[in-house]
Amino acid sequence: MNDINDKMAEIAAAVTLFQQQTTGHAPTSVTVVLSDDTLVITLHNALTPAEKVLATKRDGAAQVQEFHRQLFANSSASLRKQINLITGRQVREAAIEVEPTTGAVVHAFTSGTMVQVFLLAKNEPEKADLRIKPGSPT
Repeated sequence: MNDINDKMAEIAAAVTLFQQQTTGHAPTSVTVVLSDDTLVITLHNALTPAEKVLATKRDGAAQVQEFHRQLFANSSASLRKQINLITGRQVREAAIEVEPTTGAVVHAFTSGTMVQVFLLAKNEPEKADLRIKPGSPT
């Protein structure tokens, strides 16, 4: 692996551990995209079974989203520190968005003011990213 792939694999492992420690539930896989000053991390199937059931209702979906926003806001300092150690760069901004119907959690770390993240259908080819399944060798 080249240096960028090594860093993305390390970030994926750190995020998986962070998610397991903060929610008690690890995602089935993590996608990391690192480009210039932007790092986007997508946790696939990151919601617990109870959160998935709750998210089937409009009010429940809003509760799941708000819970994960608050959890991330209050506990992401350790993850930010890990990203700094891996990349050698400070995290200037951090945000999270939960897609309750698919269970995807997107952590967007940027140095700008806006990030647009598009989750594509499964059949789309993946480019310039690395998907790591928890427990697989990096």
